[in-house]
Amino acid sequence: SLSTLVAAVQAGGLVETLSGEGPFTVFAPTNDAFAALPDGVLDMLLKPENKDKLAAILTYHVVGGKVMSTDLQDGQTAATVQGDEIKVDLSDGAKINDATVVTADVEATNGVVHIIDKVILPPSLEL
Repeated sequence: SLSTLVAAVQAGGLVETLSGEGPFTVFAPTNDAFAALPDGVLDMLLKPENKDKLAAILTYHVVGGKVMSTDLQDGQTAATVQGDEIKVDLSDGAKINDATVVTADVEATNGVVHIIDKVILPPSLEL
């Protein structure tokens, strides 16, 4: 369910970065989340000339450090590797910005992955 994310990480040239020592917390959009982007956006982002935009979106899904779901606090913000902040909302389940965490605390060798149902976009990025 994360094959689109893996392909995007490869296209964005981030494989080496994200397989680094870490630790990292990755908010990983599902294939369905990528499919829900407006028509043509994913294809546009996967083109070599848009590598910087793709990398910005993907690194907006990554926070330095290992943050487990039990570490999250309602209203908390966190700086992403991309530079903009994400916001945590725990009022109805767990949300990162407007994406719902569908599977939390997937352990990785260099951190943790939380699977989300939407691609979150950095506010500073124009598509």
